[in-house]
Amino acid sequence: MLDTSARLLRLLSLLQTPRAWPGSELAERLGVSGRTVRNDIDRLRELGYPVDATRGSAGGYRLGAGAAMPPLLLDDEEAVAVTIALRTAARGAVPGTEETSLRALAKLEQVLPSRLRRRVRTLQAYTVAVPADQPAPAVSADVLTTLVAACRDRERLRFDYLDHAGAPTRRIVEPHRAVNWGRRWYLVAWDVEREDWRTFRIDRIRPRTPTGPRFAPREVPGGDFAAYVSGRVSSAAWRHYARVTVHAPATAVIERINPAVGTVEAIDADSCTLVTGADTVRALAVHLGMLDFDFVVTEPPELVTHLRRLAERYNRSTPPPH
Repeated sequence: MLDTSARLLRLLSLLQTPRAWPGSELAERLGVSGRTVRNDIDRLRELGYPVDATRGSAGGYRLGAGAAMPPLLLDDEEAVAVTIALRTAARGAVPGTEETSLRALAKLEQVLPSRLRRRVRTLQAYTVAVPADQPAPAVSADVLTTLVAACRDRERLRFDYLDHAGAPTRRIVEPHRAVNWGRRWYLVAWDVEREDWRTFRIDRIRPRTPTGPRFAPREVPGGDFAAYVSGRVSSAAWRHYARVTVHAPATAVIERINPAVGTVEAIDADSCTLVTGADTVRALAVHLGMLDFDFVVTEPPELVTHLRRLAERYNRSTPPPH
């Protein structure tokens, strides 16, 4: 009986990986016959695990989704990772999920082996989260779930939205991804009426139901949703913009910045244009200096003035050559 129970647990562990297992491979892994594998599959189904079977060269057994959540088997690293994630969620990463995360965390920690419980408690005792300098905008878990479901199902969304100035608008979009950047969540979507890509703060979205018709997915500019959001969000916050000629190949400049800092356009093999910005001209000057390449700035005038002042200051700070 012990051998059978251990074999069922091993079989369940294999089936929980996201792939189809041919019966012959399962039999080899478990060291039993194909008939025993089929009998064990039937036992798992009787216990409530929905095991799907498909025929053909790419077929086999796979654990499917059922009407109820069956027990999961986690290896050591998975159990620790899930525990850490639940602790993070319990701190309010997505407001509205704290209580649920704590309940799940209590259930998981109750069954953790002592060796894993010690690892988790050590992580908890010797790691400190620095509070954000500003509270994160509250994002409803229900709203977030509604948005990502529409992304998954490729269904148009209608929602009320507060723009940057706080004015209410109504949007119809084709949602593609929800992106977490910094302390905020954003929805990347194709705005149907404006016929262009847009980025929306999820804490300002109030979805309207039902959802609309299905749509064909589009390719986001640049092909990277995270880079698209970081570029749009950072540039929207800039108070000062600069267009800088850098005397270095575009590839070399791109290696030293990320999309949140600016965009690079090649002029020729040895020079490029950097379009960047910051909240202050002082910050702009720092970023340009850290490039460690020669550059020419013609605008904005306040940045040119600040760079000249810095050049004079740096020149006075060093003794004249002998």
